[in-house]
Amino acid sequence: MALLFSSAMREWKRSTEAGSKHFAGVQARVEKVMSVTINREMLSLEGNLLFLATVGSIAPFVGLFGTVWGIMNSFTSIAISKDTNLAVVAPGIAEALFATALGLLAAIPAVIAYNKFSSEVGRFGSRLEGFADEFSAIVSRQLDDR
Repeated sequence: MALLFSSAMREWKRSTEAGSKHFAGVQARVEKVMSVTINREMLSLEGNLLFLATVGSIAPFVGLFGTVWGIMNSFTSIAISKDTNLAVVAPGIAEALFATALGLLAAIPAVIAYNKFSSEVGRFGSRLEGFADEFSAIVSRQLDDR
């Protein structure tokens, strides 16, 4: 909000220093500056969510790949030893379950964090929009007083 306020005030100051000939469109310029600032900040915040979204969606597939790899190793061990006892099958199954667990261990917190931060970014965007509307109303009152 401080960045939004400072960018709007910079535009207000530029307009008032330029004299009355540049004062006519000051409200539109201030609103445009605030809109651009809000868009830039929201893009920055949403861009940081990309990592969480990627981890949350890709990690289960990485875990599944590890699961398939572990099961393939179990079948290979069975084929090599021509025996299906637990000592032959267990290492591959353990490897498969470990890969699945790691995938879920990465995905679940990432999805929870993504949902939390995504919601907060949305609320923050609404607060910025509200602040911009309030600031625009103040600018309008100031212009009416002049």
